Amino acid sequence: MSVGVAVVVVVAVLLGTALQRVAGMGLGLVAAPLLSIVLGPLAGVTMSNVAAATAAVALMIILRADIDWHRFAGVAPLLIVGSAVGAWVVRVVDTGVLDVVLGASVLIAIAAALGLQRHLNVTGRLPAVTSGAVAGFMNTTAGVAAPAMTVYAVASRWDQRSMAATLQPVFLLANLASILTKAIAGATPAPGVVPWWGWVVAVAGVPLGIALGTVLARRVDLSTARTVAIVVATAGGVVALIRGLVSLLA
Repeated sequence: MSVGVAVVVVVAVLLGTALQRVAGMGLGLVAAPLLSIVLGPLAGVTMSNVAAATAAVALMIILRADIDWHRFAGVAPLLIVGSAVGAWVVRVVDTGVLDVVLGASVLIAIAAALGLQRHLNVTGRLPAVTSGAVAGFMNTTAGVAAPAMTVYAVASRWDQRSMAATLQPVFLLANLASILTKAIAGATPAPGVVPWWGWVVAVAGVPLGIALGTVLARRVDLSTARTVAIVVATAGGVVALIRGLVSLLA
């Protein structure tokens, strides 16, 4: 792991964490693609999981007053199940195929949710639990849980402030589950791919990103933050789709 790669790691985590502080999501969507390019898909996504779990703990503390624990309880039950399925898929399915399927699914789901927003208002446990399962699966396979949660937030007309805060315990559980299930399934980076100090560098970018995001959050209203969240989730789907197509066509 060169100095140049370490710089990319810090910048990716810093920018992703800042975006997550503003919009409630963004670390995985920014960091996972960039880290996958410089470290490989398995190590990149795993490092993104570690950084995202660290950021979620810190942001949970900062945003604790707005966390809707009832919503969290609705989303959480199948997060671990989705992560377990994702860990198995990582071992047996070509990553290019997986990226194409995930990217296309995210874009279709977001487009459908936005297109039907005026006529759609999902309620109850089934949509929440389903979103949790999909989020866990996507977080383990691609390092991004936000698109699934964005679709649910739009469809259920979830308040932006509450959503941004409540996503932090969701992301914490999703990333811890991803790390654990991949370790159990043997789908972790080979020893030596990332030195010990590489993990320290990744985690060190989190407080810097939170500081930057806190400054930006004072200047961004909730409507803009909501728009940013949707744009970032869409960008994550586009990146996954393009990454998968490039992999399959190479």
